[in-house]
Amino acid sequence: MLVFWKARLVLLAVPKTGTTALEQALLPHADTAILNPPQQKHCTVKRYRNQLQKFFEQRGQRRLELMAIVREPVDWLSSWYRYRAREAIAGGDNSTQGISFDDFVAAWLQDDPPAFAKVGRQSRFVADDANDIGVEHLFSHAKLDQAVEFLEGRVKARLELGRTNVSPTQTIELSASMLDRLHNEAPEEFALWDHVHALGR
Repeated sequence: MLVFWKARLVLLAVPKTGTTALEQALLPHADTAILNPPQQKHCTVKRYRNQLQKFFEQRGQRRLELMAIVREPVDWLSSWYRYRAREAIAGGDNSTQGISFDDFVAAWLQDDPPAFAKVGRQSRFVADDANDIGVEHLFSHAKLDQAVEFLEGRVKARLELGRTNVSPTQTIELSASMLDRLHNEAPEEFALWDHVHALGR
């Protein structure tokens, strides 16, 4: 999470959406950076509004706006699945080696997912206390260039993005039956994506 106090902007780090690369490019321009531990780095809208907003904002000044990047739901889950299939964590509780993508998604849909599928939900990450989208500036991972252009305008600096935390390359497909189940059991994820798509971002 990065705070740009003069630009009145907070960049929230939704996991697996390219925000680590953005953070590295933006770090020299940020007033505050929370990079670790991961639970604090990946601060949700609710946590920011309830725990951090008063710390960063002063009475009588314009409120800091929130920005986040989200990803198409199947693509986002695929990125997590591939990331957790890497050799570095093979054999661990978080590893997806030996688990099919369908089984990973089925586990993720559980109320209490096992460790390898416990990756949260994008819709909950960006939701406020009323469970509405609590982010003023929402962009899609598919159009990261628009997010970069927006950030360059706010922080008044040219950004050069690298590539970090890239998931291993692998062709993965979700079965039609599991895709239907995903749409039926996690409609809020697709509603969020439709909202971003409707914004043209």
